[in-house]
Amino acid sequence: MGKRVVILGGGESGVGAALLAKRKGYEVFLSDGSSLKENYRNELLSEGIPFEEGMHTLERVLHADEVIKSPGIPESSPVMRAIREKGIRVISEVELAYRFKGNSRIVAITGSNGKTTTTSLVYQLCRRAGLNVALVGNIGYSFARQVAMEPHELYVVEISSFQLDDIDQFCPHVAILTNITEDHLDRYDYVFLNYINSKFRIAMNQGPADYFIYCADDTVTLTHLKNFSIQSNQLPISMKREVSPGAFIKDGDMYVRTGNEVMTMSVFDFALKGKHNQYNTMAACVAAATLDIRKDKIRDAVQHFEQLEHRMEYVATVRGVEFINDSKATNVNSTWYALESMTRPTILILGGVDKGNDYSLLAEGIRDKVKAIICLGKDTKKIHEAFGKLVNVLVDTHSAEEAVQTAFHLAAKGDTVLLSPACASFDLFKNYEDRGQQFKKAVKDL
Repeated sequence: MGKRVVILGGGESGVGAALLAKRKGYEVFLSDGSSLKENYRNELLSEGIPFEEGMHTLERVLHADEVIKSPGIPESSPVMRAIREKGIRVISEVELAYRFKGNSRIVAITGSNGKTTTTSLVYQLCRRAGLNVALVGNIGYSFARQVAMEPHELYVVEISSFQLDDIDQFCPHVAILTNITEDHLDRYDYVFLNYINSKFRIAMNQGPADYFIYCADDTVTLTHLKNFSIQSNQLPISMKREVSPGAFIKDGDMYVRTGNEVMTMSVFDFALKGKHNQYNTMAACVAAATLDIRKDKIRDAVQHFEQLEHRMEYVATVRGVEFINDSKATNVNSTWYALESMTRPTILILGGVDKGNDYSLLAEGIRDKVKAIICLGKDTKKIHEAFGKLVNVLVDTHSAEEAVQTAFHLAAKGDTVLLSPACASFDLFKNYEDRGQQFKKAVKDL
């Protein structure tokens, strides 16, 4: 086992890995190419973990027995090329956490869309059932930090393709793959198959005692499923056909079966509305059933699910105009789902850092439901090209405040203003949370 560990990246994932590695007796050095947030810098100082920021000193980095790479660092970066050239072992923070999780079980969720909602649902189901559970990964604390500071018997982990790229032994007891759509292609050499392969890694170490939950209605998942030798129990979910075991929805009722018992529930009792959320809810209920959570607990949690911030979050109604914050929609598919659930004339706030987006997916929803588009971002050329002929009004703005005020000016009573950008936020904001907070503040200031 490597004793000299270098951690690349000093965000939540990197600092969590540093804390765990230090506690487990590794010699740790953290290197971040940009500047650290003050809270992380202070934490490293108080733990006595040596670090550098604003650069990667190759001499120190290449001295490692093992490198723990934060998900945000691309393989194409000079520091990663140097590490690969030297043949140093590279793992992700979730792999390190898995190494030290003890006998704890893991439910891991990945997918292009719906993973945050599904992860939160699974967590709330487990918590309501009284299980000793922690919510980790891309939501809240990093997995490694949780293992280091406060271990639990069960971890519900939201996991990205970037984290899956650098796993080795990581094996969840329950793996959920919500769906696969074209996303992050800039990190996968614009080859969709590379991204698909990455997503399926979630099940690669599973055995006959584990479970793999996937959407049987997702054509990409279904087409590629047969190319992987999955050893775990497959539990499909569907709205198009009856499946057993697994879950399906028929005539407004959900049926869930993982063992001998069948649980049924009306979709009208789901707290989360919209077709896409019915898939998320089914996946979470199947996961809960594999963990032997009682039916009444599952029903209760599904009926009382607490809405997530920045994900189709109702903000306010101002003079008859409804405002919805879907800042977490950082890809085209998420925005497609958001538009699908709109029932009123919509003014759509779009834009940010484009990840190789194919905007044609949104054309139908925009033609049918959107009366104006407000671009929020530095580079709006592709949006103008895609939708200039579909809407009468297309305006560029450069701040959340300007976007909200422009939308409010264009809106009539009974309209909805929807922030669902389909893009990353790093051009004008720190992250999608910052974008969502600024949007909400601007609405409250109207």
